[in-house]
Amino acid sequence: MDVGEDVGDRREVGTCVGARDSGCESRSGRPLSPEETLRLLEASVVHREGALLALSKPPGLPILGRSGGLSLTALLPALRRRLGLQAELHLVKGPARECSGLALFSGCHRTTEQLQRFFTDARRRGQYPTTYHAVTVGVPAEAEGEIRTGLRWQQQGDTAVVVPVPAPGRRSLARKEVKNTLTRYRVLGTSGGCTLLQLQPRTAFPEQLPVHLTLLLCPALGDHQYSSRVGRVLGVPFLLPPETAPTRTQVLDKELLDRLGLSLQQLSRLPLHIHLQRLELPQGPLCAPPPPTFLRTLQCLGLPRHQEP
Repeated sequence: MDVGEDVGDRREVGTCVGARDSGCESRSGRPLSPEETLRLLEASVVHREGALLALSKPPGLPILGRSGGLSLTALLPALRRRLGLQAELHLVKGPARECSGLALFSGCHRTTEQLQRFFTDARRRGQYPTTYHAVTVGVPAEAEGEIRTGLRWQQQGDTAVVVPVPAPGRRSLARKEVKNTLTRYRVLGTSGGCTLLQLQPRTAFPEQLPVHLTLLLCPALGDHQYSSRVGRVLGVPFLLPPETAPTRTQVLDKELLDRLGLSLQQLSRLPLHIHLQRLELPQGPLCAPPPPTFLRTLQCLGLPRHQEP
């Protein structure tokens, strides 16, 4: 099973509008019921052909949830009945819980296996089958480039977090304690110190994209897990060691809060602005529009509503 960049995710954070452990929320901040979430998913279908079904998952809804909890896979049987689908659906690929974007399912085991092999083989050939869009606080020094680093899990108090390992040793790689990771990025637009980025991960590791963005000194908007690793002195960003940067609600200056129309009390509920925009399939690309919160942010910040060709 391939869950996009969410392979082996150990955390439970992020929501549609920010409460970290309650799943999707309504505009009033009330957690959505399973019935309301089903209606949202039904309206989010972007592709339905043959054995394949694709929808645009809202941020905050886990694909693989805890037993008895609200998750996309737990809602699949009911969603399948609503859509009149006969075959059981199997996950092919999807974004992490806190991210939004394309979640691809198949009603055929053979098709599922073929697509998963296609994604694996594409990466081995040096291709980039998944494309994300992200809004970041900060502008990269270069308009395009690559982020390469080793990543591993590290325990910090009661929480496991992902930390970079710039020069991993052969032994740690062989023991799979560390994984070499790579993300290609390109600036799509900038405005007022914020950026719309295209991100194309070559590897899959939990939290890869938000951690890589901190290494660019451009944390994702709504990153309440790793953004504290980027400090500022007189407006100049610098990287802090993970051990000295505990998890906290992202800090934004008053000017940016005003542009976003947010109060300090609302900031903790701001969702992560990383969206799985596009998947390359054997039959051609598949795209999903960003969620309303993402589009509103682009409008507030004056960033382009970039469309894939």
